[in-house]
Amino acid sequence: MTKFLLSVHVLAAILAIGPITVAASMFPRYVRPRAAEGDSPEGNGPEGENARTAALLHRVCRGYTVVGVAVPAFGVATGAQLGVLADAWLLASVMLTAAAAALLLLAILPGQQRLLARLTDGDTDSETATGTGIGTVEARRSAAARLAMITGIFNLLWAVVVVLMIVRPGSTTGA
Repeated sequence: MTKFLLSVHVLAAILAIGPITVAASMFPRYVRPRAAEGDSPEGNGPEGENARTAALLHRVCRGYTVVGVAVPAFGVATGAQLGVLADAWLLASVMLTAAAAALLLLAILPGQQRLLARLTDGDTDSETATGTGIGTVEARRSAAARLAMITGIFNLLWAVVVVLMIVRPGSTTGA
């Protein structure tokens, strides 16, 4: 039973978390404003194509987030079977996984949604004219950069979790 649980846990991590990390990492590139002016986000120009690609990447992140719940569920089940639920490396992994999940649910997905809304609403420079913002191009560029940074932290957290799962400090297996 332990081998089955571990196999499902690892497969779920690869098949669910992998696509989220890739799609989330690619997303900011497709919402950054282009230097060329006159491209409509809804049109067939580079901005329109980027908007469609960004929307697809956001759907991938949202969809795989639902499937990603299986990763910690099977991880806890595997840890219980192995009797390692109180080990420091597993507790650290659980904390890092919770932090990554919080970043995904509270920062990455909402940030993607906000940027998509700006991108598909046709983002003009009316904010600058009314004095309500620093300019939509600059605001979108800044928001995309922040999202890229948060996504990088999310990916780093998962990398550390993977290392902890493989190395398992204090393990007697010699791994």
